[in-house]
Amino acid sequence: MSKPIGIGLAGFGTVGAGVYKNLQRNGALLEQRIGRTFEVKKIAVRDLSKARDVQAPASLFTSNPDEILGDPSIQIVVELMGGIDLPLAFVKKAIAAGKIVVTGNKALLAEHGNEIFELAREKRVPVLYEAAVAGGIPIIKSVREAFVGNRFEAIHGILNGTSNYILSRMTGEGLDFAPVLAEAQKLGYAEADPALDINGWDAAHKAIILASLAYGFWIDPKDVLVEGIEKVTAADIRFAEELGYRIKLIASIKADESGAIEVRVVPTLIPKSHVLASVNGVFNAVAVKGDVVGEALFYGRGAGQDPTSSSVLGDLAEAAAFLESPRQSVGFTAHSLYGRSKPIDDTISKYYLRLGVEDRPGVLAQIAGTLAKADIGILSVIQPEGLVDGSVPLILTLHDAPFGPMKKTAQELASLPCVKGTPLLLHMETFQ
Repeated sequence: MSKPIGIGLAGFGTVGAGVYKNLQRNGALLEQRIGRTFEVKKIAVRDLSKARDVQAPASLFTSNPDEILGDPSIQIVVELMGGIDLPLAFVKKAIAAGKIVVTGNKALLAEHGNEIFELAREKRVPVLYEAAVAGGIPIIKSVREAFVGNRFEAIHGILNGTSNYILSRMTGEGLDFAPVLAEAQKLGYAEADPALDINGWDAAHKAIILASLAYGFWIDPKDVLVEGIEKVTAADIRFAEELGYRIKLIASIKADESGAIEVRVVPTLIPKSHVLASVNGVFNAVAVKGDVVGEALFYGRGAGQDPTSSSVLGDLAEAAAFLESPRQSVGFTAHSLYGRSKPIDDTISKYYLRLGVEDRPGVLAQIAGTLAKADIGILSVIQPEGLVDGSVPLILTLHDAPFGPMKKTAQELASLPCVKGTPLLLHMETFQ
């Protein structure tokens, strides 16, 4: 029997503790399936005195991550610390030391993926990161391996369970954002500081990783349109329903005819008939469209101790295979088919526009005229009766238009004397 593979865990929070727990629980199963065993040699934590729900021998714990890096019996490091600066330094040192890296750190890869994988290629050390996107859903392995023979036409995903829970509750109960956020925090679905979940950046980090993997170059975060769900109201959800749509925080990743890549993560109206519209609660889903495979859907829990640690265990099995038979791949392969992000202002979409307007003749003509000057066509109009905060709601859906001119036109509309309050501009996705 081969010697156990030594593992160093950097971080013992929710996911790190889950990895340790499930290695103990299913270690024998892994041995039967892959022919190797794993042994956790060290666990690096910030606070040695902290009480922990999952128990491990005190002798394993250290407050110095360098003890993991300097231990020759540790062949794989599992980085689950959170944050960026400390994990970046740790991961770079691990690669330089020739240790395989498994990480679930989406922000780290989104911000520094190019740097990390350049070093990994130089040292011929794999960096594995299934747990960084969509929790227990095996989307990274599928994009990297199962669909390797496909050109990706589009990837659309619900990649944040907190936002999806909030929008699902708002849809089902007719509630506004604030009380549902408070409920999500009480239930543990949202953090005390929920900013990254509700402002779109948690999902955006995951979208950057998926887009970079699919298109062969690392997407710069500044080239990604990111908006949160904070401004969506119960009225918007009701109007969307009347139009035949649901509002979801959607990550949209597409290549145009020239090979330019657009990535956006924004609240989006999607047809109620589309499968993503029925993904509710804290669940995630990713719809992939390839030129060979056609359409494929992945669905499951996008966060949590067990789903995410399941992805880490899968990466550990892949790392074990690499130790038995080293190969060229280090977890990301750059290629030259693409290589350019489309400027955010050039991306094209249909739109939902909500305005509060004065209840008097000629208002609709003013608004239609402003849109016509920008060459933006109107698809439909809803104007319910009754005042809301002293104005009448006016809901327009608009033809395909570049985002830059559309945003500028929305600002011009906001400056009209007949328009009250701040307009809400949302994207619409028809999946065509």
